[in-house]
Amino acid sequence: MYDFFTFGFIQIRLLDIVDIVLVAILIYQVYLLIRGTGAMNIFLGILSIYVIWWLVRSFEMELLTAILGQFMSVGVLALIIVFQPEIRRFLLLLGKRSIFNRTSRTFLKGLWQTDSEQLNIPPIVNAVETFAEQRTGALIVITNENELELFVETGERMDAMISEQLLGSVFYLNSPLHDGAVIITNNRIKAARCVLPVSGVRKLPASMGLRHRAAVGITEQSDAIALVVSEQTGKISWCKGGKIVRNVKPLQLKELLAREFLAKDHTREDPKDKFTFFSNLFKNKKGK
Repeated sequence: MYDFFTFGFIQIRLLDIVDIVLVAILIYQVYLLIRGTGAMNIFLGILSIYVIWWLVRSFEMELLTAILGQFMSVGVLALIIVFQPEIRRFLLLLGKRSIFNRTSRTFLKGLWQTDSEQLNIPPIVNAVETFAEQRTGALIVITNENELELFVETGERMDAMISEQLLGSVFYLNSPLHDGAVIITNNRIKAARCVLPVSGVRKLPASMGLRHRAAVGITEQSDAIALVVSEQTGKISWCKGGKIVRNVKPLQLKELLAREFLAKDHTREDPKDKFTFFSNLFKNKKGK
């Protein structure tokens, strides 16, 4: 029934090779997930404890075996607690790429007709452009499927219509609301002065402040889009999926937002056009 490959006295099935390849891919994806973060050192520490436990058990050192065995018995629970942010990111990434994600959303929209109002892009872009000209620091988060209610609760609820004047008053330097993020959901400003998680990725440039790291952090943990204006340079940055594109021009920002929030029928969108747009955007950044 199965194809066998014989190496000496060992017989390997074709399914065994597939199994090994899938495990290797899984390990590599986990490595990419924790690379450059503090979780990498924690993982190596746990791996070291496991190797030591295996060695002392082989040499029948009963006392150390008993002590380390207690740790190993709760190892799975400890891994879940320690790597909770990474596990959350992995499951979110898996869910966003799953075929069930789009199918379930289409099914639910068909039942309840939950299509939200299209994002009002012009006042956001105009406000961000003004912030850039005046070098006013700002952090705006626009949600997708995940409405970030947990982080909305950390700020001041507003539930107001999007307007350039309102965003300007929020991020005005002497405003009590300017220190934090504005969260926009369903075309409304839900809250201001929200506290966001800071990314733990070490490869981010040292020149990036807490605003940029918070923008990267929230997009690592959700499917939201984050817009950042640097207070020092006035440059605009775009964050999605834990990745940041810096020095984005207002026109580019408008096009990016339109592609994300105005294209309701994604199945008709040409993937080649989207790939070419982002490739040119990244090339422009590298050229500068």
